[in-house]
Amino acid sequence: MDANLHQAMLWKPLQNDADAKVQCRLCAHFCVVAPGGRGICGVRENKNGALVTLVRNQVAALNLDPVEKKPLYHFLPGTRTLSLGTMGCNLSCSFCQNYSLSQPPRRGRTIRGDRLAGPEIVALARDARAASISYTYSEPTVFFELVLETARLAVELELYNIIVSNGFQSPECLEAWGPLIHAANIDLKAFTETFYKDQCGARLKPVLDNLKTIRAMGWWLEVTTLLIPGLNDDLQELRDMADFIARELGPDTPWHLSRFHPDHLMRDRPVTPAATLDAARNIGMEASLRFVYVGNITVHDGTHTYCPDCRAMVLRRTDFTVSNTGLRSGACTGCGRTVPGRGMDQLPQILEDGQQ
Repeated sequence: MDANLHQAMLWKPLQNDADAKVQCRLCAHFCVVAPGGRGICGVRENKNGALVTLVRNQVAALNLDPVEKKPLYHFLPGTRTLSLGTMGCNLSCSFCQNYSLSQPPRRGRTIRGDRLAGPEIVALARDARAASISYTYSEPTVFFELVLETARLAVELELYNIIVSNGFQSPECLEAWGPLIHAANIDLKAFTETFYKDQCGARLKPVLDNLKTIRAMGWWLEVTTLLIPGLNDDLQELRDMADFIARELGPDTPWHLSRFHPDHLMRDRPVTPAATLDAARNIGMEASLRFVYVGNITVHDGTHTYCPDCRAMVLRRTDFTVSNTGLRSGACTGCGRTVPGRGMDQLPQILEDGQQ
């Protein structure tokens, strides 16, 4: 087998199929792939009746980031995370801001990357004094095998694992990752099937189901929505989305509302008006969500964390750098209200050690 090809996981041969087709069980597309063909993601190929992955150890992006950049605001704040991704994606979002990584394999173009395996990635994370490893940039689902190997090694060395994802996994994928992943930021791109079909080549329902599954599995969960003028910023749609998050995921689930900038195939849309971000944030808070944030904008009150009871600012964020303004032992210094999350009580020591 070619050195760049590795046996994939989560697939099955189709019984009684003389053409040696296989079904990929990795994501909610459940692609049926004929010999010589690839799945929708462009990085899983049928080689003579066996599914192989083309990105098992082809890391195309690797950076040391503040965890706030994922964005995760309530998970190990003030720490750094080693972020990595391969090429390929199971969605075709017309507005993708990482399209140079996500889309070329879907068009049959060269899959590039540096050969890195799990042990090397974990060693890099430790050398960088990162608290976690984030699987991100393109879509971690399509480099499932690399995530699985790296995450297992990370857990052994007491490093945390984070996925930043479109949420279009299969149940089998989430089950396999279940005990290894500690936090996730999931894109909830819109709240209509039409948007998912026309703009992403996907479906909304599997994402909603997976969000509920992730919450039930106990990962720390934050949700991001990129607000695109005229496409997913209808106020009633945003109310429905906020109600879903509050009802099904819980009012302590942070919701990140991100400002759209023209990119990829959607360069004719304007930047999201600040007024739209404000209206959406108000809708989230009216739906009883306690932590609604605004991102991709330089200065906004919605980048900080406020106590849900006394509304005192407890964490200030500037350019992904966090400073502690009123948080001790994970609670508001003003009224004693606990601020939900993971590692919130460690922030004073983290800032004192200068991890950011």
